[in-house]
Amino acid sequence: MKNLTDEELMVLVSNGNLDMMSILFERYHIRIFNFLLKMTRDRDISQDITQEVFYKAIKYRTSYKKGKFSSWIYTIARNIFSDHYQSQKNKEQRLDEIEYKIEREETDGIEKGEIKEQLNKALGRLNQNDRELVIMSRYQGIKYQEIAEITGSTAGAVKTKVHRAIHKLKDHYLQNV
Repeated sequence: MKNLTDEELMVLVSNGNLDMMSILFERYHIRIFNFLLKMTRDRDISQDITQEVFYKAIKYRTSYKKGKFSSWIYTIARNIFSDHYQSQKNKEQRLDEIEYKIEREETDGIEKGEIKEQLNKALGRLNQNDRELVIMSRYQGIKYQEIAEITGSTAGAVKTKVHRAIHKLKDHYLQNV
C-alpha cells in the first residue's frame, strides 16, 4: 500500500478506508508542521494546527475531489491557520508568553541565532499573503504551479508575487542589519 500515490491513498480514505490516512500522515505531517511553524513561529501552536489539519482531512474526506492531494491538504492547513490567525489577532499576548519566547531565542546559538532572528523579523514584517508565498516557495520548496492550485491563482501570477515578496523580504532584512 505504501507504493500507492497520495491521490490513490486519499481516494481509499474518502471511500472509508481510514487506515490509509496513516500513510498520508507519515508523508505529510512534517511538511505541514514546518509550513505552520514558519507561519506561526510557535512550535506548540504549529503542532496543534497540524493535528487539526489531519483531523479535518479525515472529517471532510468525502469532499476530496481526486485532485492533487498535496494542494488539498495545504489548502486545509492554510484555512485553519487563517482561522487561528484571525481569532488570535485581537487578543493580547500575556507577559509570561513573551518572556518565554525571549528566553527561548536567547538560548539559540548567538551568531546563527542573530541571522535567523533578523530574517524572521523581516519575514514577520511581510503581510500574511507575501509571508505565506515565501514560506511555501522557499522554505517548503513547493513549485509555483502547486502554489497556484493551493491559492487559487495562476503559476505566472504566483511567480510574480513570490518575486515581489522576496524583494520586500530583502528590503526588510537589510533595514534590520
